[in-house]
Amino acid sequence: MEFSAGNGFAGMAEKQLQHIVEQAVAQVLDRHLPKLQSELVERVLEALPQPPAETPPPAEPSAASLVQAISGIHAGGTQKEILRALLDSSSASASRVALFVVRSGAANGWQSRGLGEDETVKDLPLDMSGGPIAHAYQNRVVTPGNIAEMDARFVERFGGPANEQILILPLVLKDKVAALLYADGGANGILDSAALEVLVLATSAWLEVVSLRKQAQKEGPETSAAAALERPAFAPPLQTVSSFADPFAAHAPQHTAAQTAEPEPAAEVVEVVAHAAAASAAASAPAAAADPFAGLAPEDADTHRKAQRFARLLVDEIKLYNQAKVTEGRRNKDLYDRLKDDIEKSRASYQKRYGNTIAAGGDYFQKEILRSLAEEDASLMGANFRR
Repeated sequence: MEFSAGNGFAGMAEKQLQHIVEQAVAQVLDRHLPKLQSELVERVLEALPQPPAETPPPAEPSAASLVQAISGIHAGGTQKEILRALLDSSSASASRVALFVVRSGAANGWQSRGLGEDETVKDLPLDMSGGPIAHAYQNRVVTPGNIAEMDARFVERFGGPANEQILILPLVLKDKVAALLYADGGANGILDSAALEVLVLATSAWLEVVSLRKQAQKEGPETSAAAALERPAFAPPLQTVSSFADPFAAHAPQHTAAQTAEPEPAAEVVEVVAHAAAASAAASAPAAAADPFAGLAPEDADTHRKAQRFARLLVDEIKLYNQAKVTEGRRNKDLYDRLKDDIEKSRASYQKRYGNTIAAGGDYFQKEILRSLAEEDASLMGANFRR
C-alpha cells in the first residue's frame, strides 16, 4: 500500500509539473510569437529576389512653365536666338532634342540638347526618304515613330531611347517646312508630345511676326510704329532685329574651323521667311510702269502707298494669329463670322489713321481683306460681310 500510494503521488506531481511547464511555455510563446512571426517574414522577404524599382512617371509641365517657355521664345530678336530658345525650352519636355534645318528638300543638323555638345549634330545630314521623317516633312504634321525607323547614321552615332519611341515635329513657315525637330525620351522616358507641339507652333508664329516687323521697318518708320501699336498684347516689346536676308546663299553643309562669327542657320528657315515677306510686298505693290498714283502730288501718292502698306500689315497679322480660323472659314465660306472681332478691330485702327486722309477713298483695308483673306473670292467672306 505504501508503495502504491507513493507511486500515485509521484504521478500526480509529474502531471502538475507538466502543466506548470506548459503554462510557462505558453506564456513565453504568447509574448514572443508576434516578434518571431515578424522576424520570420522579414527573413523570408530578404531571401526572395527583389523586383526592379519602378521609375516614377515624368512630371507633366504646368501651364505656367509652358507660358514661361513661350515667353523665352518670344524674347528672341534674331532667328538664331529664337531657335536656341526653342531647343532650350524643348529640353524640359524631352530628354534629347535636335533641330535639322531644311533646304531644297535636304535636312542638315544645326544644334541639339541632350546629345552631348550643343553642336554635335551640326551639318549631320538626315535621310528624308522614308519613315516618320518623310511623313512629317511631306504632310507637315507631328509624327511619332520607332527609333528603328530613324536614319541609321543618327542611330549609330547617338543611339536610341530606352523605350525606342521618337517624335518628329515640322516647323512650318508660310506653308513650307523650314526645319524638323527630333525628340525622344532618352534613358528616363521624358517625352511630352503636346508640350513640344505647342512650343514648335509658338516658334513658327514668332518667326513670322519678326519677319513682318522687319518688313515694316524696311518700308518706313510710320509702318514700323503702326506694327508696334497693333501687335498682340501678349507679345514682348518690339526689339531691334537683324536682317532675315540669307547671308549664306551659297552655303554648303560643311562647318569650317576658320569661321569666326556664328551664322544664322543657312536654310529654308531664313529663306522661307524672307522670301514670303518679299512676295507679300510684291503681290500688292503696283508696278513702276503702271503706278496708279503717278499723276498725284508726291505727298498724296506717299499717303496712298502708306495706307496700302498699313492695310496689308493689319490683314497679315489677322491671318498669322488665326490660321486655323482662316482655313476653316475659306472651306465653309464664313470667314467674316469667324474673324469678325479681329477684322473690325483692325478696320477701326485703319480708319483712325487714314479715314480722314486723301487715301480714304481707296478703301485699301477692304480691298486687302478681299485680296489676302478671301483670295479675291468675296463669297468666302460669307453673307454678313459688308461689301
